[in-house]
Amino acid sequence: DVIMEHNRHHNSTFDLLNHCEFGWDPANWLYTLQEWTFEWYGWLTVPLIPLWHFIGAHDNGGIFAILWWSQFPDGGPGGKCDKGFWNKWFPMRLKHNMFVLFLWACVWLLGSLGLGRPLGEGWRFVLWVSCFVRIGFSLSWMFIANFNHSHLWNEFLATDPDRTWPKLHATMATLLGGRHRWNEMLFHDVHHMCPGRIGAMSQRGRFHGWEKVHDACVEILARGLWITDDEETVMDKHRRKRSLVLRARKASAGPAS
Repeated sequence: DVIMEHNRHHNSTFDLLNHCEFGWDPANWLYTLQEWTFEWYGWLTVPLIPLWHFIGAHDNGGIFAILWWSQFPDGGPGGKCDKGFWNKWFPMRLKHNMFVLFLWACVWLLGSLGLGRPLGEGWRFVLWVSCFVRIGFSLSWMFIANFNHSHLWNEFLATDPDRTWPKLHATMATLLGGRHRWNEMLFHDVHHMCPGRIGAMSQRGRFHGWEKVHDACVEILARGLWITDDEETVMDKHRRKRSLVLRARKASAGPAS
């Protein structure tokens, strides 16, 4: 389900700032609170984004799973149930949820019998684990989804912040576990161009080094992500401006000694 959901996200949204361009994007409701309007009062709902993630709206959340299950697999002709629903998807989802229930039962037992407490008090430990798991996933998905797909972030990247805000880049790279992971935030548009072939920037950085992956992404941006006769989008303008600035900086630095 996670793979199919993420494939649907990429198939419907190629341009980071043009969601649902080619159909329904299951992740689209993550951007609604920050993009329902571009007037000043749109910022009033932005503080609600962490809460939206916390209650399970992100890809690893419970209500997101309900959303996906209600939409996939697609209905057959005339609105009929998909042929593979009862013999494939329903049993698989049932097994998955039983396994998740088993894991939470283990957490309950650890928080009760494992700590020498009565069995009925396991819920206290479950709440703590659930709370911190939700906080962790919420922080991760706010970076992956809301930052990467925001107009403000992509406008910021077009100004070459690696040079103008070097300490910010160094700090964020450290918090995320290294520059190879920070590349995920810098080149999410390249990832969206061809997710199957390119994969995760952080994974490539582990084997090839973050700088080689970084320079390759800059080259891709300079060449252009797509060949099209359509009118240039906002994201296209950001990419073109950014690639020119990055290549000019690299040229001024000269060849590595």
